[in-house]
Amino acid sequence: MFAFWQSLLLIFVAEMGDKSQLMALAFGTRLSARLVLGGILVATLLVHLASVAIGEVLGLALPTYWIGLAAGLAFIGFGAWTIRGDTLDDQKLEVGKRYGAFAMVAATFFMAELGDKTMLATITLASQLQSFVPVWIGSTLGMVAADGLAIWVGRIAGRRLPERTIQYAAATIFILSGLVTIVETLTGGGLLP
Repeated sequence: MFAFWQSLLLIFVAEMGDKSQLMALAFGTRLSARLVLGGILVATLLVHLASVAIGEVLGLALPTYWIGLAAGLAFIGFGAWTIRGDTLDDQKLEVGKRYGAFAMVAATFFMAELGDKTMLATITLASQLQSFVPVWIGSTLGMVAADGLAIWVGRIAGRRLPERTIQYAAATIFILSGLVTIVETLTGGGLLP
């Protein structure tokens, strides 16, 4: 159960201010919330299934000490990436228009997530936690919840979330998670030597 909640919360935070969340906001102003959320769910289930599989293989192949250090450094890197921010490319909103709105949303989110920080964070979590289904479902629900928030804001407010504040809060959580992971790895699992 720990793997599920950790994955849900970290991916929820990772998605804050991410380009796919900005896409959810944009789609939410133009399309039905149910349709957008369904497309996001399908795309995320597929991308995170692959991410968790990759992470599980890495977790089995590498010593836990090195996975812990790599995970800590990756989380710090995700924090820096979050501060840098992502942008929404309007051309991505045009992908797949001829196949219908649902297919357009699902294809756009699928392509946007390949190699994105939430995919890399899911791989990192899976390699560290070695809990396939809880990480897959937790990371998927965390992403859908964050994007659902953006859809809601897009529908109600019709404008962006205060992006800088969200970016800094998410970056801080990532950096702190990275530092705690590194300290726990160096001290053998506890916060004190």
